[in-house]
Amino acid sequence: MSYLDIVNELQQAFPKPVSDRMHDSYFVFSFMRALDQLDDMKSIKPLLDKPVELDYEQARRRRIDEQPATVEEVSQELVGYLSGMFIWGHPRSQINVVPSPTIPSVIGGLLPSIYNPNLCSDESSRGVAVAEVEAVAMTADLLGYDAEQAGGVFTFGGTGTALYGVKIGLEKAYPGTMAAGIRGPAALICSTAAHYACQTVAGWLGLGHDHVIHVPTDEENAIRTCLLETHCRDVLKEGGKIAAIIATMGTTDAFGVDDLQAVYDIREQLVEEFDLDYRPHIHADAVIGWAWSVFNDYDFESNPLEFRPRTVRSLAGTKRRISKLHLADSIGIDFHKTGFAPYVSSLFLCKDAADLQLITRDEKTTPYLFQSGHYHPGRYTLETTRGGGGPMSALANLRLFGKQGMRALLGHLVTMAEELRARLESHAAIHVLNDENYGPVTLFRVYPDEVDTFTLPRREQTDPRCREELLKYNDYNRRIFDLIQDEALQGRGVVLSLTDCYRETDYGEPIVALKSYIMSPFATEWYAGVVLESLQRARAIVDGNGSPPGADAP
Repeated sequence: MSYLDIVNELQQAFPKPVSDRMHDSYFVFSFMRALDQLDDMKSIKPLLDKPVELDYEQARRRRIDEQPATVEEVSQELVGYLSGMFIWGHPRSQINVVPSPTIPSVIGGLLPSIYNPNLCSDESSRGVAVAEVEAVAMTADLLGYDAEQAGGVFTFGGTGTALYGVKIGLEKAYPGTMAAGIRGPAALICSTAAHYACQTVAGWLGLGHDHVIHVPTDEENAIRTCLLETHCRDVLKEGGKIAAIIATMGTTDAFGVDDLQAVYDIREQLVEEFDLDYRPHIHADAVIGWAWSVFNDYDFESNPLEFRPRTVRSLAGTKRRISKLHLADSIGIDFHKTGFAPYVSSLFLCKDAADLQLITRDEKTTPYLFQSGHYHPGRYTLETTRGGGGPMSALANLRLFGKQGMRALLGHLVTMAEELRARLESHAAIHVLNDENYGPVTLFRVYPDEVDTFTLPRREQTDPRCREELLKYNDYNRRIFDLIQDEALQGRGVVLSLTDCYRETDYGEPIVALKSYIMSPFATEWYAGVVLESLQRARAIVDGNGSPPGADAP
């Protein structure tokens, strides 16, 4: 067979560049066939097909074949890789802040993958560049920025948004760092509950892990602003500079929301007091909490969407701090978290688009780019190649939901979380840890029957004499988690998460917690009961009392 024969065959595996009804139908049919195969893998279980043992040794022995395969053979094989994958939209999946993408957002990710726009420039992305600008403007306005003045780019994830924020902050503290490198000590300041991306960013930017200052949090899992001020003063008194202050607007574990107003006020006071020649950059890590901005102008008193009283309290409690996002110099937003878009759809948003000029490349370094068009984010983005799926998926959901749709969806998730909390709080052997946080995540600890859960959790947090008990019940909760996980993989109960360190005790020990993160739009009150039944069965086994009966219908 000649190379031309092979090429002619391979042409059938590409979308035709000119309309061809027969081949276009084949293209669509190929997708439908793969989707049908995926649908056959669904059951009452919160995962596709069945649990599989992941064989990495066999994977390392895999080699490329000599001859081409067919579209059908490759598609069927690719579907198989999803066997055992959790279905995040299943109400039994309460693992983490991972949503089920909407149909329009999936289409938003699919369309660019067919024609491969590159958001380096509108030369190579055309109208997809407009979609990015629209998504940036809509989000900026939603979060309280002046959309005409703001700017932003979609990037590779929440860590990417933090990296952009700290890099711009570093350029403000030490102008010219992009060219000359870091020329003095600089600190990145965040809370102990901040995402570990802070460490990652500090390491990759050359600040160093040792220059990340973690400020303790209060009982609401928010940064202690009095200690923040102290740490900032210490850095400035010692002649150092502050590369960035990261305010966490929705912590990963507990949905703690920092007091951004207080953080902003402290920054302004220090600039004046120390007569700084720069303004320390405030980056809001709002990758989870940004979506609650839809409640900034919601009338909680008249409550037109008829949320329950507990839900109203929860939503209003979050809104009081999320409404201050406009005070930040930059914001990190993940549409693939509370925006219900597929991975990856992360937006780095600047209050002032002029800040992006601080990280602009010298035009002489890119003589082969930016020959035409008007939109060239590749001049300042870390990435040269940026796909169009992120902004297209985000735009799809912004259009799909509108404010009202997002309010209804988030309100439903919070309502289901509040229902679960109410049931957990009514159980004598369970203690809810983040009862002062108001998102869709619930952290809790489970104990044997004889434990006084009204007093012990507090003593575990504060009294070093409780260390042995703390460690014993840390192990107890790990065993509960393992049993629930095993049960869930068999199609019974729910899939929960475990965090090895919800927070540290006052004497430095990690507190282990079970975690329910309700993100499914299909969640109902019934599934709150399923969580309790799963916990009961697991407790009975760990306590040596067998496995009690419990209704667990699909």
